[in-house]
Amino acid sequence: MPFFKQLRRRSKASIHKPDSKNAHNVEMVLGKSSSTIDTSYSSVTPPSSIKPTASSPNLPSLTESNSNGASTASTPVPPQRSGPFPTHSQRNSVIGSSSSSINGAYRSHTPSSPYAPKIVSIADSAWVHQKVLLVYGQIGDPRHHPLDGNVTVYHHQDNFPSLAWPVTASHFKALVHLVPGPNRLRFDFVSPKLSSGSAHPAIHSAWICVNYLPLVNSPPLQLVILLGKDSDGTYDAVPERAAREGNGLDMAIRKYRMASYLWQAFTGEQMFRNNFGRRCFRFEEEWQSGSLSRRDAASGQMRNEAKIHIVRSEKTVAELRELKIAQQSSSATNKDGLFTIAKEAVQQHFRPQPGQKQYVSVLLLDSHWDTEAQTITGHAALGSAGDDIKMAIFGSHSLQSYPSCLEEVVDALSDCTRTDTNHVANDSGEAGSNWESANLGIGAHLHEVGHLFGCPHQESGIMLRDYVRFNRSFLTREPFCTRTKAQGLKVCLPNDECGWHRLDALRFRFHPCFRLPSDASASSDDSVQVWPVEHGKVLFTASSGIAFMELYAEGENFCHNFVEYLNTESSINGLPKQITVTESELRQRVFGSEKEKKKKIRLVIVSGALGSYTVEDTGHLKSKYSLVKLPKGQSGYKSGKLGQSTMEGSEPEQLLLECAFIKTKLLTSIKIYHGYALDGIEFCYEDATSQLFGKRGGKVDDFVLDTRRGEILLGFYVRAGLWIDGIEILTSLGRKSGFYGNAVGGSGYDPIWCDLEQVPN
Repeated sequence: MPFFKQLRRRSKASIHKPDSKNAHNVEMVLGKSSSTIDTSYSSVTPPSSIKPTASSPNLPSLTESNSNGASTASTPVPPQRSGPFPTHSQRNSVIGSSSSSINGAYRSHTPSSPYAPKIVSIADSAWVHQKVLLVYGQIGDPRHHPLDGNVTVYHHQDNFPSLAWPVTASHFKALVHLVPGPNRLRFDFVSPKLSSGSAHPAIHSAWICVNYLPLVNSPPLQLVILLGKDSDGTYDAVPERAAREGNGLDMAIRKYRMASYLWQAFTGEQMFRNNFGRRCFRFEEEWQSGSLSRRDAASGQMRNEAKIHIVRSEKTVAELRELKIAQQSSSATNKDGLFTIAKEAVQQHFRPQPGQKQYVSVLLLDSHWDTEAQTITGHAALGSAGDDIKMAIFGSHSLQSYPSCLEEVVDALSDCTRTDTNHVANDSGEAGSNWESANLGIGAHLHEVGHLFGCPHQESGIMLRDYVRFNRSFLTREPFCTRTKAQGLKVCLPNDECGWHRLDALRFRFHPCFRLPSDASASSDDSVQVWPVEHGKVLFTASSGIAFMELYAEGENFCHNFVEYLNTESSINGLPKQITVTESELRQRVFGSEKEKKKKIRLVIVSGALGSYTVEDTGHLKSKYSLVKLPKGQSGYKSGKLGQSTMEGSEPEQLLLECAFIKTKLLTSIKIYHGYALDGIEFCYEDATSQLFGKRGGKVDDFVLDTRRGEILLGFYVRAGLWIDGIEILTSLGRKSGFYGNAVGGSGYDPIWCDLEQVPN
């Protein structure tokens, strides 16, 4: 018995316990970037972060060489959420066919192969929220033994056909199709340089698990093909191509769908590189014949894929093609004609209720290259985030060059066939070959989608025509470019790719279409308030938090300096609800010193709900401009002005309530004159006197204060745009009057006191 007790005691002591010191070290690695960012940027996307890290134990520490042969040090991959099915990536070499291990069930005890694919862009067991994932990886050490060959991706339980992707100088990029839940993927590398001399090539394999969670509670980006009411549903294509693959509506749907999944894969990867997690917009999907694989289309395999809405306009094809966009004709009388027509058709198709927002990307199928006029008719490149229909439109004149499935992506983006302008357009002179035409069409349409999501033009990136390099995100080797008249890159590395500007990624981070389940609940109040206060300070407040601030020097059209106020690794909306700045601090950021006192600085503050407030001249935020002298020597401060005073007949007007400085004045009721907008407000006192702001007119409502309980006016909730759309009264007892005027017009603001702009009758 003593022997067994001793044996039991030893066995308990031999159980492995975690090393607390090592555990602390791991925690420090994963949490080292949690400090709040308060930095101004002068460039675009931050350095690529798709490198191995402690969160990816299967990825060795690497350095990667750029296209010029220089090496860059590895930086950590942002932490990725672990999946419920943790697996360890395996890398092995096998002689012979891979058919016995398609499902990742093959287990080899062979030592790990140095030539097994290394997945660099995503960690094992990571979570993603998009159907098509862009993956970047390497074979061995690209600096010392570069290899060419192919990597074939085998999907979870054979639920999608295997696809091969080229390897160039030991670098590869692949588009991986995912199904909801865990996806066990196998990557097989084969190279003629590593032939074993046998009848079968040596296969070097790696496994990785990726968890796909569709975000069905986020609003989708709707995909629409718009046709004229008499359209035959065809698009421009050279005769040879039309005969080979067709140029009808069915092929247009397949190409548009594939282009949209390229947008999604690209954007999801860009958001990850900006440390915002693997968030992306989604599509409305439906159960239909699959088209993402050529073999699906041939076999009639059914899949859940992006739905393309077919919408017909009330206009004929001839009427659509007669309209010109502003870029094509500076003398056009209706420069937004196509956009307006498309919006009316989309409105009629979706029939959203008032206040319901739709995000819609429209492909104008009846665009046509007019060889005689040398112009593209029926085409417009426009995007707008205004109103409830947030829409982007683009023509189909480059559609023939798009890939129609995943198998065609590399070929389409490498096709050097010259553009035949006898049949199709060389848009802007930047589409001289098929791959450049695909770049321009897919990328420029994505640019307009950026506008749809609220992005302005930027100093670089997709929002400044950087999409001419869109192909590099999916290729490892670039072909000859007619635009530059030079051979393309021999190896396309992540640093060579185009991207979304950091400011675009910041907007996406808080956009409802990019929400993650872990995000804090969205605020319905997107307003930003500006409060000049004492000592030259300016206070910015927002109930949804302050996300970032853009600074523009006088004469600048693009933002070169900005400040962000968020923790990039936080999964919650941890934004400050107020910040304080001084004009000297802003000048230091923009000009590097305070000496440039004569130059104006325009400032745009963006809230966590993506509302914004623009200050045209920060110099006017000084206390001497905002200070109001009250009777009896008292002082007050004005908040920011609401309404733009652009309507004819608008007049400046300022009203100081007498009850604020005359103790004997008792405010008893407020009359509101309103209709579709606010006409005026009349403040009525106990002594039968009143003060009128604005004018009397329209409908009149009377809001009575409960003076017996000491109820007083506390402030207003205001909706304003070009004018004051409506107002709600707030009292000290927590009472609200209800909304007077247009309850859905303009944007919402809830300052305590505001300098209202009257609307003329």
